[in-house]
Amino acid sequence: MADPQRNEQSEQALERRFKVRQVTEYQASWTERARGEPGVFTVQLILDNGVEEYILDVDAEDLDPMLKLFAASGHTTFDLERKVLMFANLSAK
Repeated sequence: MADPQRNEQSEQALERRFKVRQVTEYQASWTERARGEPGVFTVQLILDNGVEEYILDVDAEDLDPMLKLFAASGHTTFDLERKVLMFANLSAK
């Protein structure tokens, strides 16, 4: 018979090792810093239907390709520990 305490410890260890969440929604924003100064783009990631959120500061030249990848991806995940967006189900045409 399985030891419930050991199973719980294994699950907690797995959660600590893998901090990857599914991006279920995202919101891109632009904020003015000061009048006449360059603004700041951010992308708010809603992870696992609101279990967690994360804000990315995005350079202007990275925003367009990032939004295109979100649109083309059938499944996007975010690794909270390594700060990596992973876009899946992209066509290699």
